Amino acid sequence: MIIGRFLQRNALYLAWLVSLVAMGGSLYFSEGLGFIPCKLCWFQRIFMYPQAILLGIASYRNDRGVIPYLLPLSMVGGLISLYHYAEQKVPGLAEWMPCTAGVPCNQSYINWFGFITIPFLALLAFLFISCLLWLGREKNRAAGENQNENAA
Repeated sequence: MIIGRFLQRNALYLAWLVSLVAMGGSLYFSEGLGFIPCKLCWFQRIFMYPQAILLGIASYRNDRGVIPYLLPLSMVGGLISLYHYAEQKVPGLAEWMPCTAGVPCNQSYINWFGFITIPFLALLAFLFISCLLWLGREKNRAAGENQNENAA
C-alpha cells in the first residue's frame, strides 16, 4: 500500500526517469557503440524521445493534465516494440513486413541471456512508463472525485 501511494504520488517523475534512461540507452547503443538503428528502432525513438521532454516539463510543473496525451504515445510505442521483438524472435515475421533499406529489423545487436534485445528493453521502458502514467491518472481521477464529493 505504501509503495502504491509512493508510485502514484511520483508517477510523473518516475516515468520521466524511465524515459531518460531509455533515451540515453538508445543514444549510447547508436552513438557510443555504433549500432545503426533499423526502421522500427527509429519509430520507437519517435515515440520515446518526446516523452522525455514532455515528462520532464510535466514533472517540473507537477502537471498531470499531460497524462492523457502521453499515455497513447507510450502504448503505441510499446506495440511497435512488441512487434519488433517478435520479429527478432519469430523468423517468419521478418518476411511478412521486411525492412527495405538499411539494417534488417530482425537483426539483434545484443542478445543477453537469450532473450534481452534492444526492442525488449524498449518494450520494458514503454510498459513501465504506461503503468506509471496509468497510476498517476488514477490518482488524478481519485483527487477529482474527492473534490466533487466535497463540493456536494
